[in-house]
Amino acid sequence: MAMRSSPSVRMRRLAAHLRELRESAGLTQEEVADRTGKDRSTLYRLENAQQRPQRSTLIQLLDLYGTVEPRRSELLTLLRESKQRGWVQKYRFELPEVYTDYIGFEEDARSLSSYESLFVPGLLQTDEYARAMLRGVLPDATEEDVEVRAATRLQRQAALAKEGAPKLWTIMDEAALHRIVGGRDVMREQIEQLQEMRTRPNVTIQVIPFEAGSHPGMDGSFVILDFPGEFDQGIVYVETAAGGLFLEEEAEVRRYLSMFEHLRAAALGLGATGAMLDAIRTEL
Repeated sequence: MAMRSSPSVRMRRLAAHLRELRESAGLTQEEVADRTGKDRSTLYRLENAQQRPQRSTLIQLLDLYGTVEPRRSELLTLLRESKQRGWVQKYRFELPEVYTDYIGFEEDARSLSSYESLFVPGLLQTDEYARAMLRGVLPDATEEDVEVRAATRLQRQAALAKEGAPKLWTIMDEAALHRIVGGRDVMREQIEQLQEMRTRPNVTIQVIPFEAGSHPGMDGSFVILDFPGEFDQGIVYVETAAGGLFLEEEAEVRRYLSMFEHLRAAALGLGATGAMLDAIRTEL
């Protein structure tokens, strides 16, 4: 199932707990509706993270399911935390909703597996490359629009250096490295940044060379996000001409995981990737 906008990771986690508690209690949604006076449609939305429960509703459900400490307090805390907003909220009026949703997921992710066919991935872009890329991709954007999006990228990148930073495994098509975005000086600086990022323990970069021929990534770019919680199922974020799209059905996530494994096999090894980056920098 695809979603045009998505709930927070905490809401998804809470929804999964509620669904698991109901099933463990041996109750159907209809039976819960009869006992609580809640509409079945409301219960469906709560269990699918489409609606945040009121605190009184959550307590009512926990009572019905016989939920005891410490899990009871943990879920009440999770409800409170699901209302918290990250730094991206200050840009909520300037950025597309689905993009701010993605940033929220990215902040909570344990690992990110990304493939990019035409650009250097946003988490690895230099400031000047980001601005030049945005001006090209969004020809009607104002300078203010460009600055907001570029600033957002830089704040996203800060997460890779923090304690407990997610693991990033990114694969790029060689075409992304030969396209001169912003001029040769900008590209040279960008290649140097990629070489520096490769030295970080939580960052892996591979390149698929032209010689590899056709490969599964030619359909388009994507990111697979994995989360640490027991109830946090992975999701896939896909960029399309109509905007970003989230995929979260288990079969869809498995398909993209398989695709990523094929891309890893087609890509150069880490040493050969470094050698290619050096060669491209020399050409610039």
